[in-house]
Parts: sequence; structure tokens; C-alpha cells
Amino acid sequence: MPRVQDLSDRISRCRICADRFAATATRHAPRPVTWFASGARILVVGQAPGARVHASGIPFDDRSGERLRDWMGVGRAQFYDRSRVAVVPMAFCFPGYDAKGADLPPPRVCADTWRAQVLALLQPRLTLLIGGHAQRWHLGTRAGVTETVANWRDHAPRVFPLPHPSWRNTGWLKRNPWFAEDLLPVLRARIDEVLNDPA
Repeated sequence: MPRVQDLSDRISRCRICADRFAATATRHAPRPVTWFASGARILVVGQAPGARVHASGIPFDDRSGERLRDWMGVGRAQFYDRSRVAVVPMAFCFPGYDAKGADLPPPRVCADTWRAQVLALLQPRLTLLIGGHAQRWHLGTRAGVTETVANWRDHAPRVFPLPHPSWRNTGWLKRNPWFAEDLLPVLRARIDEVLNDPA
């Protein structure tokens, strides 16, 4: 069995957070969502699956995914082609909600347990860092998301920090028109280059 598939299978069986999730407002069981294969050219690093992804087992299978694919300039077929795009969030399971219905952060134990092993098997040409958790882990930054994304040129063309594509961030997008005007055209061109370069 290929090493990458073996690792994906082991992550899929992980239950290290079972007690943690049982204590949340949602009281759900772990369901790791793994979506990566060797040879993927683009690595998408999100926070953690949401409730809908927890149910479907497909990453970004929600309105956030629709917006993300629009930002990237790709369709579902390209996005869900594991030989092209790997989706490796900071936690593979839906963390649940707190008592007020807010998303809980991704448990650090997930990244500590699995992240280095997964990244050692991938050699992406482009990495998208979505949200503060991903940006802090990969870039070592202590800056907020707005500052980090505003300084995207410091990391391009191999890495692009992005805000979360959640529809809750519509206000952020309106307050920061430079994101759509300046960053997205460069991102889409880079993705097109990476996906279509025969090398």
C-alpha cells in the first residue's frame, strides 16, 4: 500500500479527540476528513471541517467552499482532484460548537500528532493558508489575519495567506476591497500556471 494512502487510512481511524468532542455542545464522534494524495500541486490549509463537511466527508462541501473555488478560479472537478489539490486543515475533524453555538478552535493535538507526517509526503508548488490558525502555524506570525493577508506579497508566489471564505466574512471583504482587486487576480493566475504547467 502506498505510504500516503496508509497515512490517510491511519488518520481516518484516529479517535484521539473522542472524549473532547463528546463534551462539546454537539456531542459528536470523531470523523476525520482526509483529502490528499502524492503529487498534488496545490495545498489548501484550512482551519477544520464544519458541521456540513462532518456530515458529507467532503472538504469545503459548503458555501465557504463555493466562495473559495471562486477565489481560486477553479471548478469542483479541479478542486476535488486529489492528484491536483490536497486539502489538509489544521484539524481533520469537526471540533464542534460551544454552548453559544460558536465554532470551537481546532484541537492542537491534531496538528501535533499528524501534521508533520502529512506534510513530509507532499511537495506542493503552491500553498493557500486560510485563516489565522493556518497562518500562525505555517508562517510563525503573531499578526492578525488582516495584516498577514495584506502582506501577501511577502510570501507569494509559493504561499498565499487568505481570510476564511465563510459568508460571515462578507463584511471584511467589503472593508478590504484590495483583496479582490489586487490579490485575487494574482492568485488565479498563479493557480492556472501551477495546474497547467506540464513540468
